[in-house]
Amino acid sequence: MLKGHTILRSLLLSLSLLAVSATTSASERADVAWQQVENGALLVDVRTPGEYNAKHLDNSINLPLNTIGSAFKDIDKNQNIVVYCRSGNRSGQAKAYLEKVGFTNVHNGGGLEEMIHAQHN
Repeated sequence: MLKGHTILRSLLLSLSLLAVSATTSASERADVAWQQVENGALLVDVRTPGEYNAKHLDNSINLPLNTIGSAFKDIDKNQNIVVYCRSGNRSGQAKAYLEKVGFTNVHNGGGLEEMIHAQHN
């Protein structure tokens, strides 16, 4: 039975370390995002208009992910851009698409609450 407890303890420790690591990298991406915004990056919320209207970051613009093919057509591909969404998933998709079509300075800021938390720390 001792072996089972040791394995369980090791598993729990590994999961705890993984959770701390994920939180650290998430807050780091938001910190980097704010640094870029302070240096003039365009702040883009890729959530739906309804989500944006309910709550969004000041000075952000709403270019929903489902319009990304046309929404960024008038934006310089060398413009520094920070994208965010609810959790970081849609903004990750936006970043990947924008890089695929030639944008060179796109950063995934993560989720809205993550960005708000980083802004106030």
